[in-house]
Amino acid sequence: MSANESNKDRIYAERIERVGGFVFDESVAEVFDDMIRRSVPGYAMTLSLMPLIAKRYAQPNTNIYDLGCSLGAGLVAIADGLPDSVSLVGIDNSQPMLDRCEENLSKSIPDCNWSLQCTDILDASIENASIVLLNFTIQFIPLEQRLSLLQAIASGLNPGGVLLLSEKVQFENPKTQQDLFDLHHDFKRENGYSDLEISQKRASLENVLIPETIEAHKTRLAQAGFDHCEVWLQCFNFVSMIAIKA
Repeated sequence: MSANESNKDRIYAERIERVGGFVFDESVAEVFDDMIRRSVPGYAMTLSLMPLIAKRYAQPNTNIYDLGCSLGAGLVAIADGLPDSVSLVGIDNSQPMLDRCEENLSKSIPDCNWSLQCTDILDASIENASIVLLNFTIQFIPLEQRLSLLQAIASGLNPGGVLLLSEKVQFENPKTQQDLFDLHHDFKRENGYSDLEISQKRASLENVLIPETIEAHKTRLAQAGFDHCEVWLQCFNFVSMIAIKA
């Protein structure tokens, strides 16, 4: 088997008698890069544009956090062009993901000042931050704990700091919701996923990944202490937002 084939997401390719809840274990870590690129519309564009935002908002002698950093793609994407005095901090509660993240950062940004922490982001200490990344992560946090997480982020951000939040969202209009839901599945099919894979992956994420409306995110961000937030990229039912602390 080639290296490319060994890292291809086939977790749900064979019929599973009883689909369990989705977890970021060793099997997911091994194929995660392929999984997210074939599953999330606009993911590559999100990564390609984040450096522009980072260069504008990164402050010297501050920390930049990636909460739920997975394999480190967000940190690698924004690292180029930042002040030398910036410290990059990746936090994730999955050791298998962090093991591969460490390999990726060592290879891709060896000269940058970075560190990794294996801990629940709800317990993480955010301080002296100019940028916080939260890419497709808060959707896995229980609804009742999302506000406290955002409050901790806002408290740890310096004035002028930003939160870059990317999420799967839902829509209040049933027709819009169904159309974009179907387009998302069409996107997966175009990227080689079978109907069985799509169905079983959806079953594994039920009650694990809980999306909300854009309006719900904006309301919570305001409650958490952010002064302004706006969508800067949307592709089907996935959005990227920027929230600014004045």
